[in-house]
Amino acid sequence: MQNDNEVSRRFKNLELNISNPGIDKLINIIPWIKKLLGYLGPAFIVSVAYIDPGNFATNISGGSTYNYALIWVILWSNMMAIFLQCNSAKLGIATGFNLSEMCGRFFSKKLNILLWIIAEMASIATTMAEFLGGALGFYLLFNIPLSIAGILTAVATLTITYMEKYGQRIVEIIISAFVGIICISYAIEIFLAKPDWIEVGIHTLIPSLPDGNALLIAVGMLGATVMPHVIYLHSQLVQERNTGLNMAQKSHHLAMEKIDIIIAMNIAFIVNAAMIIVSAAVFYKEGMIVDSIEQAHRSLEPLLGPISSSAFGIALLASGFSSSAVGTMAGETVMDGFINIKFPTMLKRLVTMIPAMVIILIGINPMKALVLSQVSLSFALPFAIIPMLIITGRRELMGDFVNSSLTKMVGRVITLMIIILNVLLLIMAFTGKV
Repeated sequence: MQNDNEVSRRFKNLELNISNPGIDKLINIIPWIKKLLGYLGPAFIVSVAYIDPGNFATNISGGSTYNYALIWVILWSNMMAIFLQCNSAKLGIATGFNLSEMCGRFFSKKLNILLWIIAEMASIATTMAEFLGGALGFYLLFNIPLSIAGILTAVATLTITYMEKYGQRIVEIIISAFVGIICISYAIEIFLAKPDWIEVGIHTLIPSLPDGNALLIAVGMLGATVMPHVIYLHSQLVQERNTGLNMAQKSHHLAMEKIDIIIAMNIAFIVNAAMIIVSAAVFYKEGMIVDSIEQAHRSLEPLLGPISSSAFGIALLASGFSSSAVGTMAGETVMDGFINIKFPTMLKRLVTMIPAMVIILIGINPMKALVLSQVSLSFALPFAIIPMLIITGRRELMGDFVNSSLTKMVGRVITLMIIILNVLLLIMAFTGKV
């Protein structure tokens, strides 16, 4: 009988331990995590545009030329990206339409034609960078000629975009897997590079521009990090989870999407910072200014070993595949909305892909084309940001989701910063200082 009482007492103690407040909180938080996982995805598709091959080009160039000095540009650009993507998602959730559709409804026909042309040019510029990255990934890993590698990248892009037929969630999973590959590859690079973390911390927090040419690379980084085409795309991607919602449900959807954005964008920040850190720790340290992705790949093997060069090639290939698909999806989004003309899906995909193939086939220096494409994207940014901020600032369009006075002010500051940087770049270009 005494033994039975002892067993009973132990079971009661075990029950008390299981139901302690810490475990209860954990049990209560699990359903919330499951609910959050149902919303994660759109920002991960968008985040690929922030770690595309254009970022490889500008970040490698910046790190090899200026050591860790330009990491702060990535931090500031990332904060701007979070703000802008939150606004894009909010516009889509509040109105039930994407940004290009809302422009078509709100602005004049002439203005919409201008916005459409600039948005298409931005999509073409970014897809060019992404195709080049995918083709270079094939070339560096398997020594496949660029022309054939470009065709293989086109096939991969069309395959990923075709998967939309089976639902957006499938595309989200595929692209998130590519993001995971890029993260693992750069984790290996960081481990092998052994950077100076004190210098990394200093230059992350303290802005500096060592010389005039640094401005060109900084604006290129801005163009590579804050992307106009995904400002349009994000407002479309949220529609998958935005049907038949009341106001309270839309508020919950927006809250979940903001978490999605913060997670995905900060992963993109870490990867971008890693690109500069590795380039600085390896190339700048050796006194090498790297002006091509092929040179970066070739140089990594003798400096850090074959694992490093392979990781670099795999990251570039994963980035090229996923981001070219995202660029093509964005091109589809902007083609219909502004002018309300429905184009065949395949035509919309080919319009953004063909110019990239032409660049590859005529043999233009891929690294130079990548950097210039990112600078051109920086110039296209205000033509995406300003319409979005105008629409999200109008109560008759946004209802209770209208931007606050503080949000409007932050939006104006960001837009002004981008315009000032671009004007400075133009002045320096015409005076021969870059």
